[in-house]
Amino acid sequence: MSTFADRTFTAPERIRNFCIIAHIDHGKSTLADRMLQFTGVLDERSYRAQYLDRMDIERERGITIKAQNVRLPWRVGDTDHVLHLIDTPGHVDFTYEVSRALAACEGAILLVDAAQGIEAQTLANLYLALERNLTVIPVLNKIDLPAADPDRYAAELAHIIGCEPDEVMRVSAKTGMGVRELLNEVVRLVPPPQGEPDAPPRALIFDSVYDSYRGVVTYIRVVDGKITPRQRITMMSTGASHELLEVGIISPEPKPSQGLGVGEVGYLITGVKDVRQSRVGDTVTSQRHGATEPLGGYRDPRPMVYSGLYPVDGSDYPELRDALEKLQLNDAALTFEPETSSALGFGFRCGFLGLLHLEITRDRLEREAGLDLIATAPNVVYRVILDDGTEQVVTNPSDWPTGKVAEVYEPIVKTTIIAPSEYVGAIMELCQSRRGQLGGMDYLSESRVEIRYTLPLAEIIFDFFDALKSRTRGYASLDYEEAGEQAADLVKVDILLQGETVDAFSAIAHRDAAYAYGTRMTAKLRELIPRQQFEVPIQAAIGSRIIARENIRAIRKDVLAKCYGGDITRKRKLLEKQKEGKKRMKTIGRVEVPQEAFVAALSTDEAGDKPKSKK
Repeated sequence: MSTFADRTFTAPERIRNFCIIAHIDHGKSTLADRMLQFTGVLDERSYRAQYLDRMDIERERGITIKAQNVRLPWRVGDTDHVLHLIDTPGHVDFTYEVSRALAACEGAILLVDAAQGIEAQTLANLYLALERNLTVIPVLNKIDLPAADPDRYAAELAHIIGCEPDEVMRVSAKTGMGVRELLNEVVRLVPPPQGEPDAPPRALIFDSVYDSYRGVVTYIRVVDGKITPRQRITMMSTGASHELLEVGIISPEPKPSQGLGVGEVGYLITGVKDVRQSRVGDTVTSQRHGATEPLGGYRDPRPMVYSGLYPVDGSDYPELRDALEKLQLNDAALTFEPETSSALGFGFRCGFLGLLHLEITRDRLEREAGLDLIATAPNVVYRVILDDGTEQVVTNPSDWPTGKVAEVYEPIVKTTIIAPSEYVGAIMELCQSRRGQLGGMDYLSESRVEIRYTLPLAEIIFDFFDALKSRTRGYASLDYEEAGEQAADLVKVDILLQGETVDAFSAIAHRDAAYAYGTRMTAKLRELIPRQQFEVPIQAAIGSRIIARENIRAIRKDVLAKCYGGDITRKRKLLEKQKEGKKRMKTIGRVEVPQEAFVAALSTDEAGDKPKSKK
């Protein structure tokens, strides 16, 4: 192990801060593994694939969810350098993680699969890096694959970035080919960090995690001055002051150091247990003679999708609140607020950046906190204007106003789809069926096309990606970004059991798709709700108008079993008596929906539960 990485206050001109950005599955984590091995911070005994993916869920799914940083020693000629590498996620739902990683860097390796070429998320991450004026190093990965076509994709990449095809580096992260040369290029091309060594300390918090033994662990990038152990620090947005118990670096495991200087990336431990006191994007400074001007933080992410999370066992509500607070420290894009449902009890209305974000969050809560949760059907945020001019923001169908609605505005997104040109017709047909508006189309090469559509967010958050993949045989890639809102003809569909609205099953849908939702939900509930002693009508309604109905037939006792022959009037009398009893039951009876029926009806995991597109 090199002792170089443990020295204190490395000169800024010998530091290089960079991250790896790419589309999903283009080899970011594998390239990070090779860099860990070649720089000597990881020996053969402790090596494992996807080393920086620390969570079980990341390793099971083979995707990166959390950006991870690591400090690497690297020698070029006679000069030792320190490289701070941040491995980032590739999925559109975790773009916020990428934007935070870019704020801690001066350079970015743009990685492209030499067998697949540029994908939608490649472009999105490239634009994020260019917005921050980072030095971008274009790299083609997987050149050892039989299907690789490096010359074609190097020309494509050079055309987009504005460089020569010869300047695009070619590596194989799997075999290690070209990785040493790439590290030399990082040292040559990425500029060293700029900052004032003698100024009051200022460090940007770009991530935090909660450790049950040590409290909050805060990851920082020092911009000015230096931060040392036993120093008293202040969080500039909250004004909270703490004593630093430990300052250190990640190489590749946490190691205490004598301090962090200009441009260095590391971690702080203050022993604080309150997760709200370490906000991502906040500026850390010293309590005495500290800085007065905070660093520019991050734009807070706006949730795109809302869903209710409820514990199956109501007594787990306090545990769910604590688990969400700890998870929010590690995932700044997660928002939540308490809500109650007459059907599901106490829970939280949570905001997510997309369906994968929802799925991962729910999975992490169940694993890390040992909770059993129900997630309600996801929906987006609507702005409703009533006839009297009042305005209401609706994040939950139960919040839909009762007055006469004048206009409803729904969020829209700009989508970028990159696919082989033979699938243009199928993609356009899919987007038109989802109320899309064509924004433009460009050919990246003779065989690959970029299509831009403006679509309602509600139409793409469920099964749009699945439908796109199936129509293009898996070759299309999708990226989207928010683009404001538009007026739409939306209605609230209520589900009534025995004439009473069940708020958990209500949904907001486009008027053309409302009938399909109503018939599907009533049919599903008919199968899930057990038969009662009386007939139960299940209805779907828009306002006071019923649009779909199913009946659950009553359980009838065989009252004629004891009759053996004799006068028919006796049998009729018994049947009439039973009929009257059922009628009376129906007027006073209540339908208890079992918890399993809620779980099955509101499950977002099954393809059959997803709203179908209008044709």
